[in-house]
Amino acid sequence: MSRTTLGQRLPEIRVPPPGPASRALARRLREVESRNVTQITATWPVFWEEARGANVRDADGNVYLDLTGAFGVALLGHAHPAVVEAVRAQAERLVHGMGDVHPPSVKVELLERLAAFAPWDHAQAVLSSTGSEAVETALKTALVATGRPGILAFEGGYHGLTLGALAATARGRFRDPFVSRLYRGVAFAPFPDPVRDGAEASGRALARVEEILARGAPAPDGSVHPIGAVLVEPVQGRGGGRVAPDGFMGRLSELAVDAGALVIADEVLTGVGRCAALLASTRVGLRPDLICLGKALGGGLPVSACVGAARVMDAWPESDGEALHTSTFLGHPLACAAALAVLDAVEAEGVVGRARRLGDRLVTELRRALRGVEGIADVRGLGLLVGIELAREPGLDPSTGAAARAARAALAEGVLVLPSGDHGHVLELTPPVDLTEAQLAHGVEVVARAVRGAA
Repeated sequence: MSRTTLGQRLPEIRVPPPGPASRALARRLREVESRNVTQITATWPVFWEEARGANVRDADGNVYLDLTGAFGVALLGHAHPAVVEAVRAQAERLVHGMGDVHPPSVKVELLERLAAFAPWDHAQAVLSSTGSEAVETALKTALVATGRPGILAFEGGYHGLTLGALAATARGRFRDPFVSRLYRGVAFAPFPDPVRDGAEASGRALARVEEILARGAPAPDGSVHPIGAVLVEPVQGRGGGRVAPDGFMGRLSELAVDAGALVIADEVLTGVGRCAALLASTRVGLRPDLICLGKALGGGLPVSACVGAARVMDAWPESDGEALHTSTFLGHPLACAAALAVLDAVEAEGVVGRARRLGDRLVTELRRALRGVEGIADVRGLGLLVGIELAREPGLDPSTGAAARAARAALAEGVLVLPSGDHGHVLELTPPVDLTEAQLAHGVEVVARAVRGAA
């Protein structure tokens, strides 16, 4: 066995995954969890036992190189020492408080840090546990502030699967079974696609945005709802690591202001440094009124936030003892302590610069390794959110399921990656910033081999 510290190791596969321990756990899981939640096949999944840095160890003792960052959560690496220590110390003092009645003091500290983190002179926030909750808080805030119930969202966008967030998520697989329960006042505009539309991508998308802002979103009674919220990811994550052309997000912001709508930036995946900026919005020119944060913010603990300019957040009425929007675990002490440690580490460890350098290197090396491979439509990224799009010629039709095949092939070699995109045709990488040189080189080699086999 390698003597290298877990976290900095290359993959070490003792038994072909999933091994007997993972298969046994899969059988137990199938008995007690809804069959809808976890896909179980002969080749998927493996069950995690331990994680450090960029490594995961499964129940069979296999060691993997994690290029998913556990859905983008582990930007700092798994079990970052400062986060672990902050949670331990907080757990010795206070595990749970009463967030909207008798709040824990650490909640105030986190809200102050988030206000200082935000791009407005005076900001306020509402804490929650998941990204979809933060999105729903933002959508409620936009309605309270504007009085306009219409929502403009984007094709390919993903904002969560709770009913309010799902209404603004344009993917039939998730929406169709529940469409009768979903809010219908949402209109979807195309997200610009330079791969297929070339130089016309932004113009086509913006023309549709202007049309929706002018017309409104459909209402159940046949009328229209004026648009009060424009919900957008600065970089589409689960939609395939899609980066809009330069100038698109700035113009989108202008159009929203002119129409009297608020811009909501869903930065649950892209924020806190992943895209080589504290907020990806600043890199792409988006000027939001509300920002949703999550994933990396908690360093592994569930915490999210809707942060907004005070002029917008003050549209909420003052609490009279019954908050209009709250939850039991709002401002949970352990999660707040973890988030404070994350924000400290992002600044002290130069995470933004490291994400930029590592992301640029990763895209460059992947493009080099895949040069000339048929079926590669694009290799793109912003910071440490990278997508490899697979397509079929002619017409660049998405190669349905190709990224899932590549992910299974990479798993067999001890590298964790995930498929994304509406058709499972984009292989997505969201690794931690603490990849070693050897891990990066090995990861590129394995991913390129898996993609060549799936393309």
